[in-house]
Amino acid sequence: MKKNMKKFAEEIISSLKKVYPDASCELVFENPEQLLVATILSAQCTDERVNIVTKKLFQKYKTLKDFSQAEFKILAEEIRSTGFYQNKAKNIIACSTEIMEKHSGVIPKDMETLITLPGVGRKTANVILGSGYEIPSGIVVDTHVKRLSFRIGLTEQTDPEKIEFELMEIVSKEDWILFSHMLTWHGRRRCKARKPDCATCEIEKICPKNLQVQ
Repeated sequence: MKKNMKKFAEEIISSLKKVYPDASCELVFENPEQLLVATILSAQCTDERVNIVTKKLFQKYKTLKDFSQAEFKILAEEIRSTGFYQNKAKNIIACSTEIMEKHSGVIPKDMETLITLPGVGRKTANVILGSGYEIPSGIVVDTHVKRLSFRIGLTEQTDPEKIEFELMEIVSKEDWILFSHMLTWHGRRRCKARKPDCATCEIEKICPKNLQVQ
């Protein structure tokens, strides 16, 4: 069964590579430090909204040291439109402070250390390592990856971490980073939650017909 799932995953990936060969993180950033902040802000928020906020934010706060020294109330107000802004502001300041004090201002390049930082879980760590450092540490399971991997039959799990580990078993490590980007792009552009465009979908022929749209 697992062998068949690997073959199915390879077919999906091969098809998506033809459509989204340049798929990448859609958060706008210039370095891993900016990506860290943007990813924390992206929780329960669209990348589009985050990019609007960070365009001004990164002009004021240019380094993690700047964020570590930010005034909580001011930063919270500056990121208010991303939602859960008080918790995000707290995490950004605390995370930046810990990186400055314990890691000489350099974001760690390993999963084990990253997930000990305030506001950083597996998903955020995978984004930093994959899109920031090009290190395939795992597969980013965002809303789109979770929805599409279930919808097209790559997993029956609903928990993001369990989904990730299942996908890691059937997707080649060399494709981990690109795979999550392609699935996210496909979810935003073609296989939308409420009204998937199955008629012109590039993977429609290999998408299981017996699955109801979830």
